[in-house]
Amino acid sequence: MAKTNNAKTSNKKCTSIGGQAVLEGVMMRGNRSVATAVRDEQGVIRLETERIKPITEKSIFFRIPIIRGVLSFVSSLFGGMHYLMRSAEVYGEEEPSKFEKWLSDKLKVNVMSVISVLSLIIGLGLAIFLFMWLPQTVRGLLEKLFATNLSIWVDNLIEGGLKLTIFVLYILFCSLLKDVKRTFMYHGAEHKTISCFEQGKELTVENVKTCSRVHDRCGTTFMVFVLIISILVFACFESIVGQSVTGLLRVVCKVLLLPIVAGLSYELLKGLAKTKCFIFYPLKVPGLLLQRITTKEPDDKMIEVAIKAFTTVMEMDADPTIPEVKFVIPLKRKDLVEKVKKELLDNGIDDSSEAEWIVSIAINVKRSQLYTNDLVTADLVEKIKDIVNCRIKGRPLWYCIGDTDFYGYTIKVDERVLIPRPETELLVENALMYIDSQSNVLDLCTGSGCVAIAIQKQRDCCMTAVDISQEAINLATENASLNQAQVTFVRSDLFEGVIGNKYNVIVSNPPYIKTSDIDNLQKEVKDFEPRIALDGGESGLDFYRRIAKDCKDFLCDNGIILVEIGFDQGQQVKQLFNDFSSVEIIKDLEGKDRIIKAVL
Repeated sequence: MAKTNNAKTSNKKCTSIGGQAVLEGVMMRGNRSVATAVRDEQGVIRLETERIKPITEKSIFFRIPIIRGVLSFVSSLFGGMHYLMRSAEVYGEEEPSKFEKWLSDKLKVNVMSVISVLSLIIGLGLAIFLFMWLPQTVRGLLEKLFATNLSIWVDNLIEGGLKLTIFVLYILFCSLLKDVKRTFMYHGAEHKTISCFEQGKELTVENVKTCSRVHDRCGTTFMVFVLIISILVFACFESIVGQSVTGLLRVVCKVLLLPIVAGLSYELLKGLAKTKCFIFYPLKVPGLLLQRITTKEPDDKMIEVAIKAFTTVMEMDADPTIPEVKFVIPLKRKDLVEKVKKELLDNGIDDSSEAEWIVSIAINVKRSQLYTNDLVTADLVEKIKDIVNCRIKGRPLWYCIGDTDFYGYTIKVDERVLIPRPETELLVENALMYIDSQSNVLDLCTGSGCVAIAIQKQRDCCMTAVDISQEAINLATENASLNQAQVTFVRSDLFEGVIGNKYNVIVSNPPYIKTSDIDNLQKEVKDFEPRIALDGGESGLDFYRRIAKDCKDFLCDNGIILVEIGFDQGQQVKQLFNDFSSVEIIKDLEGKDRIIKAVL
């Protein structure tokens, strides 16, 4: 039995990690880092972390007894408000009132910052009123009512009792509010998670559920100590200065003495947390009992949030290379567009239309609907962030998005194929003039399959598409399935894989860039789009020569071939088809040579 007890004892762990409940989440603070985990409206756990200086690297004042307690109290006061406000931002900003807009425009200030400061001031004012002025006033009324002057110690005991009563009633009242009750549940999740670790158990939801929701280092216990120690400190103060200090001056003196009270309370909390000796248990009891009100049993999802915050702090404290992260929060559409524009511009992409495309496609609205105050959810903001990070690395926009629109059809694209260009839709448009449901059509160098899919869907014809790249064929097959297009894909070097077949119409958008020109193309094209789909040889005409030479064997009588060309290749490619019955250069909307149509 002794061995068993020793084994259990050896599993115990010590940690300085502490925290607080925030809106729908938990903040945990370690020696070198802070992590706040919040579950958003979509049920996703959002995380924000930051690096902090360990106590050993801070000013010597953070290591001097009493003074360190004062500094810790102030830090917790302002830090707690900061983390609470940050957790609220995960749920997005409400539409500002007319007064808030006026304040922002006239004073040129951040309204949320002003509200945070005002909330802190009002909170401190309320605390002074409830726990200093009100008890002192009630004490004075009691003395008048009973027409007696009690001793300083009795007076302060009465006043302290009133403070404790007000504090307990205040906590009980708050616990009735739905949002506060949920915060108390997260408070319980925080305590249970820390206790689970200290007991040497694996941090799982099931293990955490079995642990106590009260803890020696809780802020609730600290507040109880503050109230109790204030009785002693204020009594000593009055013993020294006498009872001549009354009214408002007495309240001011108590406020000035509050740092000493906080410092002593911190030392008492820290000291008692280090011992389990039964002799000191009575000192812990009031705080532990009150924690039964300020903590509630959490549900499984709340425990998951607390575990996420705790384990993140442990990992960051152990590994200084782990980077900080910020909350992904909902944003107004117009603000999100401006943010994306700025980020792209800061990274050398000076094209506002790209920002609009990214946001409009990600949230599935028209570009004309972007500049509104409608909120974009955090999951979509995160998706947009990933696209932007991809884009600023130089990857083409449509590869980052993953698909593009071609002739009204969604076409998946990545580095296996060229991104379909708008001008290629002109090739489809002209080909459709000569195709019906009885036509047999061949698409050479199909790439993503966009041309073949558009033609087959528009005319329900017999469609075959070829490409030399098996990777391109694989993606084109996915696109045909996505668009429910009936296309036969064949891996083939131009006509090699379709020998013996005849077609009414042949279409092609072959590689036509001169080999020497490829390295001078935009970074997005030369570094990411497949070279095999760009390189048309030394003159840029290699594929046209091969197609013109062999296509007659694959065309029906009066068959038609249409090929897309570079804007400066019209006359050269036309010459290659000069033995056809008719050859025509078709210009695009900008008046540039774009398509060669040849009739057998």
